[in-house]
Amino acid sequence: MKVLVFLGSVRDSTPPSPARLGERVALACVHYLAEHFSDLSVELIDPLDYPLDTIFKPHFSYHQNKVPEQLDALATKIAQADAYVMVSPEYNHSMSPALANLLNHFGASLFSYKPSAIVTYSAGQWGGARAAVNMRTFLAELGCLPVSAMIHIPNAQTVFQQDGDYLQDKEHWQEYLGRTFNQLWWWTAATKQQREILDPRTLVKDLKRDPSQRNAPNSQSN
Repeated sequence: MKVLVFLGSVRDSTPPSPARLGERVALACVHYLAEHFSDLSVELIDPLDYPLDTIFKPHFSYHQNKVPEQLDALATKIAQADAYVMVSPEYNHSMSPALANLLNHFGASLFSYKPSAIVTYSAGQWGGARAAVNMRTFLAELGCLPVSAMIHIPNAQTVFQQDGDYLQDKEHWQEYLGRTFNQLWWWTAATKQQREILDPRTLVKDLKRDPSQRNAPNSQSN
């Protein structure tokens, strides 16, 4: 089973540290998943590795022969993945604009019928928890429903080293991460098995023509 861990920051550092705070958190997630679940392959998706055009144009809006190579490569990874971990700081009580912008480049059909996990962090005391409220609705609309448990990491610079290893209280932090990631693993295995038994797109067709496909039938009064 394949899991993608999305790092929701394009900062190359997080003052006052020269290191990227979000990268520490994302690497900690990658390490936990790789170490605790032998049947998972885990990959970190760093938006700095996928530079996007200044003018917004999603993957599905390009002619098939003109899709930028990196964008197409990431679309393939998303489609082939079985679950997602979304790592985000908090901006104005919302998820990271960098993460939202990256995910908005891809249609919901690539994410659908797979689970996700929400991980937020901050350099202060709240751990980005308010961003998670916004992320739940966002991820549900993409079709990768988030598991109920979430991870919020306050003062993340005191918890993780630059390589994602722990600076303090490793046992308790791993127990805390495990509550969410055990749920994610269970749902990943369950949805992968069910997709193999019955393709959900034979029951619910993807909407790919235009937004009007979502409309309710017109009601006519007598």
